[in-house]
Amino acid sequence: MKPSEIRDLSRSDIEEQIGEREEELTNLRLQLVIRQLDNPLLIRDARRDLARLRTILREDDLGIRPLA
Repeated sequence: MKPSEIRDLSRSDIEEQIGEREEELTNLRLQLVIRQLDNPLLIRDARRDLARLRTILREDDLGIRPLA
């Protein structure tokens, strides 16, 4: 997701997305351990998306950039 797309979401939508990304990351890590993950770069992408979501949520908390 792009940061501009995330900023257009509401706070509850962002929190929901964070939960989904955490679950996705857990599943990807499990697949990696049992050697069923074809593309390990998916873990990197999931971690980065999760970091983007948390950063934008934190920006809103601090009043740096309010959400739409």
